[in-house]
Amino acid sequence: MKHDPRPASHASPAPAGLRVFLTGASSGLGQAFARHYAGRGANIGLVARRGEALAAFAAELPGEHLPLPADVGDADALARAAEAYLARFGVPDIVIANAGVSVGTLTECSEDLPAFERVMRTNVNGMVASFQPFVEAMRRRGSGRLVGIASVAGIRGLPGAGAYSASKAAAIAYLESLRVELRGSGVRVVTLAPGYIATPMTAVNTYPMPFMLQADEAARRMAKVIEAGRGYAVVPWQMGVVARVLRALPNPVFDALFARAGRKQRGLPL
Repeated sequence: MKHDPRPASHASPAPAGLRVFLTGASSGLGQAFARHYAGRGANIGLVARRGEALAAFAAELPGEHLPLPADVGDADALARAAEAYLARFGVPDIVIANAGVSVGTLTECSEDLPAFERVMRTNVNGMVASFQPFVEAMRRRGSGRLVGIASVAGIRGLPGAGAYSASKAAAIAYLESLRVELRGSGVRVVTLAPGYIATPMTAVNTYPMPFMLQADEAARRMAKVIEAGRGYAVVPWQMGVVARVLRALPNPVFDALFARAGRKQRGLPL
């Protein structure tokens, strides 16, 4: 792999001229992140499964970017995408593991077993595979941001969302492990736990979604957290308060409150 020739620096990256590697870039929050960073002069590696949609979106953005069709659930394909980005732009300043899938699941339904596997492979293994090609070079340079998009759904298990909640809980724990591993290296690990964001993923939900943010606003707020290098943040902050309250509830109280909560539809395409 080609590595960044610039001298090592522990300073926060400048707001312009950034190099960003972004997964899940063809829709929703991923597009919002791409618009945000492209508007600030970044060179972005745009990773998503839908090649044609990705290329069309890349052409709309100001600046020079690299569309990289790949499924984050395929570690080999993601490694090739990373290699292409390194060859074109060098070691990124920011890697955002944003790709994720969500679907309702029930353990008693054997037909949901493939959905469990797919959600975990995308939301957890895909995050690891998104970071792996860059960690060594970032550590050698002494700077960078590894950003994982988790969810408040990973703070407590939600009914009918066993796969999604489990995947996001695993992501939070994984990111914490990585943060400790890289302590003192100059590479910051940032865990972002969004609440509800208006995206195609939430558009199918039929239950109330409090404190919902538009995707562009969510990306703007999250970018501030990334620039500051904060280890963990819930966006918006109101959902952070809700999450802390839910975490503190005794199990019998939580169970009674959520037993009849709205559930995401099963059988959605992944």
